[in-house]
Amino acid sequence: MNHLPMSVRVPIETDNPSIQREESLCIKCGQCREICSSYIGVHNTYRLEDTNNKAVCINCGQCANVCPVSSITETYEYPDVRKAIADPDKIVIFSTSPSVRIALGEEFAMPDGSFVQGKMVALLRKLGGDYVLDTNFAADLTVVEEASELIERITKQQAPLPQFTSCCPSWVKYAETYHPDLLPHLSSSKSPIGMQGPTIKTYFAKQMNLDPSKIVNVAVTPCTAKKFEIRREEMNAASGYLGLNNVRDMDYVITTRELAKWAKEEDIDFISLEDSDYDRLMGEASGAGVIFGNTGGVMEAALRTAYEYITKEAVPEDFLNLQPVRGLEAVKEATVTIADLQLKVAVIYGTKAATEFINQWKETNQSYHFIEVMTCPGGCIGGGGQPKGTLFKGDGLRQNRIDGLYNRDTQLNLRNSHDNPELQKLYKEFYGRPLSKLAEEMLHTSYHDRSSDLGK
Repeated sequence: MNHLPMSVRVPIETDNPSIQREESLCIKCGQCREICSSYIGVHNTYRLEDTNNKAVCINCGQCANVCPVSSITETYEYPDVRKAIADPDKIVIFSTSPSVRIALGEEFAMPDGSFVQGKMVALLRKLGGDYVLDTNFAADLTVVEEASELIERITKQQAPLPQFTSCCPSWVKYAETYHPDLLPHLSSSKSPIGMQGPTIKTYFAKQMNLDPSKIVNVAVTPCTAKKFEIRREEMNAASGYLGLNNVRDMDYVITTRELAKWAKEEDIDFISLEDSDYDRLMGEASGAGVIFGNTGGVMEAALRTAYEYITKEAVPEDFLNLQPVRGLEAVKEATVTIADLQLKVAVIYGTKAATEFINQWKETNQSYHFIEVMTCPGGCIGGGGQPKGTLFKGDGLRQNRIDGLYNRDTQLNLRNSHDNPELQKLYKEFYGRPLSKLAEEMLHTSYHDRSSDLGK
């Protein structure tokens, strides 16, 4: 056996793209085993004897978050990004996820929940990025595609309801492994990072007169599972569009912790950095894109757009503050009224909680229209690559991060994804309309039954 017994700790493969273990540091405390069993619902659902001694992992990184000695960490990619920056033939483009800007400051002793977007952008420029873009822009893109898909499922009934969200790669892999019968229910819309990558290498490259073969796309995220997601075979839409072989949509993923580690190695005084703005074009985002980082945020953002698409009326105030889908409860349910539609929705975080919900749903045959699932506690703000203050502060710190993103949403004049003028320009000049043929080819995906990974 290459792994210690399952009763001791979580097994990790040496080629895991998301997490790694430093054996010399492991104290065999069992914290990784506990969270993967009781919260993630993977550990102890299979036997190594049945999987040819291969670990089953959904790449969420929660084991790294609870490891008290940091024996488990993310698989580091920032050294590769540093090498790309040093290569004069490469064009390095950073794209930042919403939850990074609300947690990065913790690594530099700033107050919990500090919104450090300007300093974060300045840091990425100082590290050598040629362009810094906002993945919130692609979150707006995901909202428009996913809301359009939901409306089609409801009105045309060409795909089953409820529609499950698909922007959490750990949840997607979990569903592929444990609930392959639900795959037709998953939205085909890619995650924001999944949409940001190919859009940069096609539309952005053309607009900026860049050679797409020289672009190195780097996603800065709270999520270790994104390291797995960008390596999925189907995440190469730009390659087909451009007729270039071996072009990945997104080339590297670095986490919030990695970015902080890199900055400290370079002796950069983060707190003293003067705020910088994103580059124009794919730098403008709505408040709906910002709240993607919170549990319930994807649901709320999509319902804002669905409301206006269905009613042709402005989104009402209560849809801009959709309290029933907010909060740190692991499972939340609500009924939302849009015109003459009564939409039954649910918001879940924690994949074990998702399985319990799914089993109950199948037993009761209750009707739902839209279900959001995130793997990490509190949503992406609690991702496996976030600062580890939650190890000591728990939900109090998660709530501060959540509040920080909601506060940012309320401060913006642009609250709805579909109102983003840069997004409207993107559709007019490139994708045409939501769910167009090109949008389907570039922004949507399919899923695979992975249940055989569990062995017998």
